Amino acid sequence: MGIKQFNGTYLVNEDRILFRFNTQNQDEYRLWFTRRTTLFILAATAFLLAKKMEQTHSPDAAKAINQFEREAILELAKNQNTELPAYESGLHFPLGFDPILVMDVTCALTKNGEKLMQLSDLKEGEIDPDLSIDFALPGGANLNLKLPPNTLQTMCVLLDQLRLQAGWGEAVLQIKNVATEEQNSEVKMSENISIH
Repeated sequence: MGIKQFNGTYLVNEDRILFRFNTQNQDEYRLWFTRRTTLFILAATAFLLAKKMEQTHSPDAAKAINQFEREAILELAKNQNTELPAYESGLHFPLGFDPILVMDVTCALTKNGEKLMQLSDLKEGEIDPDLSIDFALPGGANLNLKLPPNTLQTMCVLLDQLRLQAGWGEAVLQIKNVATEEQNSEVKMSENISIH
C-alpha cells in the first residue's frame, strides 16, 4: 500500500484528531486519534528514528539530523502550501466509511521484515529503512503501516501541528525499569511507558 496523502483535522467537540490517509489504489483510511495516541506516536517515532540514526552517527548528531529533517519538511510544507493539491477522498474504504478509534499503538524498528525485540539487536546488522506502526482497532483488528523515514516525518509534522492547535502539550517518552543494553525496540503505549 503506497500512501499518497495524509490529512488531519482537530475537532474541538470530540477533542480528537480525525486522521485520514489515502493510497495510490484510491483506498482511504479514517482513524480517530486521541491526545494519548497522538502524543505517543510523536514521542515513540522520534525515539526510534533517533535510535536508527545512531547506527551511523553519535546520539547528539542523530538528534540534530532528525530535528533538521523535521524542520525542512515543515518549511517545505509552508512554502508549497498554496501549490499543494487538495486532499483527494478515496473511492474505497477498507475499514469502512466512518472513522475508527485507535485503541492502542505499537511502533518498532524492523530487520528483514521482522520487528526487532531488543535495541541491542541493532548492532547485529543493517535494519530495514521503514518503521513499523501498528494501530490496534476495536474488536481486535490491527492496521500495520511500514513507513519510510521521510513519509513518517511528514506524518509527524502534520500530527505535531494538530497537537499545537489542540493545545495538548509536548510529547515526552519515558522508558522505565528497562536495562539500557536490553531496551525493547518495540515501543508500546501500555508497557513501561508514560507520556507527560
